[in-house]
Amino acid sequence: MKYSKYLAVLVLFIVAAALPNYLGLYQLQIMNFVFVYIAFALSWDMLLRSGQLSFGIAGFAGIGGYTSVLCGYNFALSPILCILIGSAVAGIVALFVGSQVLKLRGLYFSIVTLAIGEIFRVIVRNLEVTGAAEGILLPNAIFMGNATKTYWLMFAIATFTIIISILFQKTRIYYALTSISNDEIVAASSGVNIFKYLVIIFVVTSAIQGMAGAAYWQIYASVTPEGAFNLGFALLPITMALFGGVGTTWGPVIGSAILSVTAEYLKLQFPHGHLLVYGFIMVAAILWFPSGIMGVFKQFTAKFNT
Repeated sequence: MKYSKYLAVLVLFIVAAALPNYLGLYQLQIMNFVFVYIAFALSWDMLLRSGQLSFGIAGFAGIGGYTSVLCGYNFALSPILCILIGSAVAGIVALFVGSQVLKLRGLYFSIVTLAIGEIFRVIVRNLEVTGAAEGILLPNAIFMGNATKTYWLMFAIATFTIIISILFQKTRIYYALTSISNDEIVAASSGVNIFKYLVIIFVVTSAIQGMAGAAYWQIYASVTPEGAFNLGFALLPITMALFGGVGTTWGPVIGSAILSVTAEYLKLQFPHGHLLVYGFIMVAAILWFPSGIMGVFKQFTAKFNT
């Protein structure tokens, strides 16, 4: 039992590594969606563990995406380098924004993070350097559009996010953020620098979201204000994390995998009503399984062990 979870993870990664040999172009594209939402949902959950509910995924993913595409368009830099720059810029913006908004709590913090995406959407829509309303089109997609290579890119980003989450749970920062989430007053009286640790996790998670957004738009070789700062990038990952189970590494991963594939299937079956069906599934799942899939799994294993 001690090594069973490690064996399961190993099998999961072996299967993921073998998939490009058996999937077609459309299926590989779906897997890219799965991986990008894993990065979004898991990074959002890492911040949630501090008790801060953020809606800023779309904003930082869009910042990373626009920075990446602009670097490729104006300076003809390597797409991988552009992705790293996009991630860094998203982290820098998060450092500046976080130094101000992390003094807020609750609904006020959530509203400000939600506004980040809208603010930047209006800015890039009205600047010629960012392509205004039409956005920017790159001469070529990353890896010249090779589906297998883009699969490995997104797989690497998702894996990187998972590793960061696992390592994060073993650090002093994790315990500090847990104490902040439980009771800020007690945490502060125990010597925890609340503001410092909140800024750190906000910057790290925002940089991950910027990286995923940068890679996503490099694959499409274009970026637009409405696409990059789409509110769906803020809400869908949150739903996926809740569906899988928050406060864990594998909950958001499982939720993202299931719901990403489900969303694509519903688009094919119900082209004009898939969002309604998708929403119904989400509401039902959250009402019946409020602790998510991981919560149900833990309850089952606890009963089985007893």
